[in-house]
Amino acid sequence: MAGLAAWWRARLATVALVLPVLVLPVLVITLLPVTAAARSTLGLPDFTALVKKNHRAVVNVSFIPDATSVASDAPASPLDEQIRRFREEAPGIDDADSQGSGFIISRDGYILTNNHVVQGVGEVMVSLHDRRQLRAEVIGADPRSDIALLKVDADNLPVVSIGNSKALEVGEWVLAIGSPFGFDFSVTAGIVSAIGRSLPSENYVPFIQTDVAINPGNSGGPLFNL
Repeated sequence: MAGLAAWWRARLATVALVLPVLVLPVLVITLLPVTAAARSTLGLPDFTALVKKNHRAVVNVSFIPDATSVASDAPASPLDEQIRRFREEAPGIDDADSQGSGFIISRDGYILTNNHVVQGVGEVMVSLHDRRQLRAEVIGADPRSDIALLKVDADNLPVVSIGNSKALEVGEWVLAIGSPFGFDFSVTAGIVSAIGRSLPSENYVPFIQTDVAINPGNSGGPLFNL
């Protein structure tokens, strides 16, 4: 089930606002196909039903930064600093037309994403799974927990299944859906590495640590458990 880390945390599970982790090149080895029945026998997780149920409610969030915005002199938060440092070190990241992810929480067009995805930007656009592109309004944001609420003018949209982060346990299998490097609706999986993590700041916001492959463009997308 999907949900948010921190904001609404009594009701929701977690959002993939996990700090991005670069994926190292790996050697791809072709193996014989493994059926769902075989995976079950081997004790391996099968994410296919989870993906089919929720992937249509995941969106791509894109924007063009507002050229008239003025940089703030206020010190950056530890989370902002981590994100800035990663974006500087990550290859091929273009701030002129940046992207993130989000997920639909109501059929009438409310969408959750990360605050840093839409903070201080110009026009925000949301791409749905059916390839429709809609303008989005930023309804509200909470920089402390890095959460933002968007609204698009649409009805009868698919929504994610919301979970409860308090029920999450270390070692659980989890899955992320997002748009790393602009590759829409990409799926990666891993486990919950720790819960109740926090960044070195005065405010305690419990984050979920995971080893799921997360890259620029995944920010704001959902993290599902089985």
